[in-house]
Amino acid sequence: MRKLISDFLNEHPNINVIGTARNGKEAILKIKEMQPDVVTLDVEMPEMNGLEALQVIMKEIPTRVVMLSSTTQEGAENTFLAISYGAVDFIAKPSGPLSLDLDKFKDEIIQKVLMASKANMKGLLNKTNQDSSLLPKKDFPKFNRTTANIHQNKLICIGTSTGGPRALQQVLTNFPKTVNAPILIVQHMPAGFTKSLANRLDSLCHIHVKEAENGEIVQNGTAYIAPGGYHMKVRKGGNHFYIYLDQTEPIGGHRPSVDLMFLSVSELKNVLKIAVLMTGMGSDGTKGLKALKSSGSTIAIAESEESSVVFGMPKSAIATNLVDEIVHLEKIAPTIMKYMDV
Repeated sequence: MRKLISDFLNEHPNINVIGTARNGKEAILKIKEMQPDVVTLDVEMPEMNGLEALQVIMKEIPTRVVMLSSTTQEGAENTFLAISYGAVDFIAKPSGPLSLDLDKFKDEIIQKVLMASKANMKGLLNKTNQDSSLLPKKDFPKFNRTTANIHQNKLICIGTSTGGPRALQQVLTNFPKTVNAPILIVQHMPAGFTKSLANRLDSLCHIHVKEAENGEIVQNGTAYIAPGGYHMKVRKGGNHFYIYLDQTEPIGGHRPSVDLMFLSVSELKNVLKIAVLMTGMGSDGTKGLKALKSSGSTIAIAESEESSVVFGMPKSAIATNLVDEIVHLEKIAPTIMKYMDV
């Protein structure tokens, strides 16, 4: 596998593989000596595994790391642990005979290594409250609901990609359980991972976090993460808002698509919409944001360049001049709550 992955990467004119390692201990020594721009790191290795090595790397020689393992899909928890420790992104090696998925795997690993090379180390090293699971859950004081508001309903919509799991953890753990709106989330992620992400976040948050299900009624104080491989839309029926999932064609290469979620929300009437675009490569969400703003009653928030692991999606949104607030990751939840009683 080391030879195969090296060959893949060396084929690209902008990538030069300068070394390989058999285990985590050897990897740490070589990283210290060679100081690469990007490291691909397997979860399962002898002597010292990838998670152990990653913690040492981020503490002693902070480096952009892409996790890569044949076991990642089966143990998605390891993936999110790795991301919480500071990995930029992850790749699940194809299961079964590698030749079945060879081309797809090759393209993905090249793309993610190139993307990782541009990742913002400040954003990666920005400490999230990743140890909040070890702390007793506090009851937040209930916020004031007495302010008159012509919008009977409120909806929070969040779009994110690379660096998103850590960013979502930072934002969602800072919502009070009394938040008076449902939260819809599109996180670019393959099928099989979003449920584990939702379960992990649910264990850390005051609000309820779950993978979205087709046809369910959205509830205040609950965050719904679009399942990997499915688009998520919201429609009104009677006095309720319902989630609809489908597997229509990817939009801009993405399924789920932030644009599609935003577009569906833009069609809802008499709703205060708070749209948030956070770290991620590309421009998914920008087209949908324009539709949201055209529909009125929309507050747009973008993550700042300083805290974004990859500033692509927020930067594209900011370029429209439709964003109301550009804030550091740790200020996103308080900024959203500021508008909940507007």
